[in-house]
Amino acid sequence: MPSYQFKVDVHPQYLPEQSDPEAGVFVFAYTITITNTGSMAAQLISRTWNINDANGVHEKVRGLGVVGHQPLLKPGESFEYTSGSHLRTPTGTMHGSYFCVAEDGEKFDVDIPMFVLDALSDDPSQRRMH
Repeated sequence: MPSYQFKVDVHPQYLPEQSDPEAGVFVFAYTITITNTGSMAAQLISRTWNINDANGVHEKVRGLGVVGHQPLLKPGESFEYTSGSHLRTPTGTMHGSYFCVAEDGEKFDVDIPMFVLDALSDDPSQRRMH
């Protein structure tokens, strides 16, 4: 029986040079590596993000693919991309999911683990999740 599994590693980073704290603009980049750890090739079709700032403001973002791609990953293959988000507070969180379709037509979701966006921390290991 085929397995449908992806591993998601996230590495967020605060971008002070693009941020304007006095105006309430905090810009973050995040690099994500998606690895097919299952036994069947699958294509990432779409994504859903849940973005929360420290004031409790919630934003849901949906879209096709990631950074213009809908990668097809064979077992053991990875796809890495960098994207970004901005908050009105210096800290917040993001989490979400990828919608994928396997080679055999099976549809499944892959959880993107929650990670912290933190403009105040000097220690990036405190923000990294996988």
